[in-house]
Amino acid sequence: MGTVTLGVSIAVPEPYGSQLQQLRAGFGDAAAHGIPTHVTLVPPTEVEADRLPQIRAHLAEVAAAFRAFAMRLSGTGTFRPLSPVVFVRIVEGAPGCTRLQGEVRDPAGPLSRELAFPYHPHVTVAHGISEEAMDVAFAALADYAAEWLCEGFALYEQGSDGVWRKLREYPFGAGPAGVPAQCGSPTDAAAGPTVRPS
Repeated sequence: MGTVTLGVSIAVPEPYGSQLQQLRAGFGDAAAHGIPTHVTLVPPTEVEADRLPQIRAHLAEVAAAFRAFAMRLSGTGTFRPLSPVVFVRIVEGAPGCTRLQGEVRDPAGPLSRELAFPYHPHVTVAHGISEEAMDVAFAALADYAAEWLCEGFALYEQGSDGVWRKLREYPFGAGPAGVPAQCGSPTDAAAGPTVRPS
């Protein structure tokens, strides 16, 4: 059947997701339009395609047992010089993200894998661009602020065109199947993001 490249992440909701994606593109990050704004739980991982049903069942089980938690973004950080990344900092919700990714990457589960760096939840806004452009990104979002209630996560697949597409959403406390991506999460409209002036 071949392999697929999967990722698991928490989507940054609207209007923040599109705002940050447009800003990332504006900083000169050519990959921006193919990467929905997110907090990574499992980085790009190549798996056998026939393992998808097992992976989906595992993610549904993790989500069903998890509860919503508050997320708040504020200001910028960077992994430079170790890694060419500028990000928006998660100042509330990081422990929830860390616990969630640990359960998703359960060593006994189908998405067990080693990480290149210790897990540090963040929202990337620039990656692999010039140092000058990274400095611009770091300064431009220094006062950025956003908050919302995290109520689930999603499974994504990277296409041959490099674009990441959502396969399925997994709302916390939901049933065994998850929610097909085209339906959207039933909680999105009800919760809605709150906008904070920055």
